[in-house]
Amino acid sequence: MPWFPKTPKLAPLLFPKRIWKKDTPQVYLTFDDGPVPGVTDFVLNELAKRGQKATFFLVGDNIKKHTELANNLIQEGHGIGNHTFNHLFGIKYSTETYLENVQKCDEILEDRLGVKVGLFRPPYGWMTNTQARKVSQTHQIIMWDVLSADYDPKLSASQILSIAKKHTEPGSIVLFHDQEKTRQVLPAFLPDFLDYVLDQGWETASL
Repeated sequence: MPWFPKTPKLAPLLFPKRIWKKDTPQVYLTFDDGPVPGVTDFVLNELAKRGQKATFFLVGDNIKKHTELANNLIQEGHGIGNHTFNHLFGIKYSTETYLENVQKCDEILEDRLGVKVGLFRPPYGWMTNTQARKVSQTHQIIMWDVLSADYDPKLSASQILSIAKKHTEPGSIVLFHDQEKTRQVLPAFLPDFLDYVLDQGWETASL
């Protein structure tokens, strides 16, 4: 499946009810697929060193397995979003199955973390129009402006860093992943990128 480091201008026109970018001076760092021990806590530590904030789109099953780590995100003032319970690729599932999985993630967010979440990001960025219409009745659908492709094993840390730096600007929603696939590469590029954001004088904020 093709990917674009900078979201094509056509995407927000085709899907105007989804949030792709913000008209603000802040940069919005987002991390998908956690919480994962040894990865999410690394990200938390790096953000804390610099006083930066991010939004984490959590997989319900990972919350169930690593509730304490998920709670740390809230305690440190970061934003939280729903990323389904089982990281479902929406277009492969019926609307009923997909919505049940979204609801299951909502329930564990409320039961384990005590939060009612209004943000949702579809895994892989794909969902059917019907799924999106239903989800948008209860959640704001957050997409992205910059895709770092940190999950791609063919890309080096320097390439990922270059992609993120080249395309990030005020208002950007930048997508990273705190998952097993990025365990090795995150430490090799994320601190440099966070420093770059600071050097540009950009503040970060949660969504």
